[in-house]
Amino acid sequence: MQQVEQGEFRGVTDQLIPNLIHPDRLEDKELVDTVKGMARGVGKEAYLRQQTAIISRPDNRPLLPTITCPTLVVVGREDALTPPKVAKEIADGVSGSELIVVETCGHLSTLEKPEEVSGHMRRWLTA
Repeated sequence: MQQVEQGEFRGVTDQLIPNLIHPDRLEDKELVDTVKGMARGVGKEAYLRQQTAIISRPDNRPLLPTITCPTLVVVGREDALTPPKVAKEIADGVSGSELIVVETCGHLSTLEKPEEVSGHMRRWLTA
């Protein structure tokens, strides 16, 4: 956030990408360009608001048992931001939820493995 506040927003995305996508995809120009384009679209001010919200949000894990609707939790096996262990904790906290771990995938599962994630979602929604 300090880097962005000092006017260096463009370089932040390059630093974050290794935490967002699977290491095998770091040279995937189309995927990397998509992520960078999304960051540009969000812009500096919204990025700072997002980070402030993430830092200041409360721990809602104690509320997970109050969720009563059908719930699907999807996580990439190599997700550095919300690792499978955390996703399992979320799924375990919601009664009757289903956990899907997408192999060879980082945090941006819908961008990295869109067909696979969509398939899981279609199956889950029609069950």
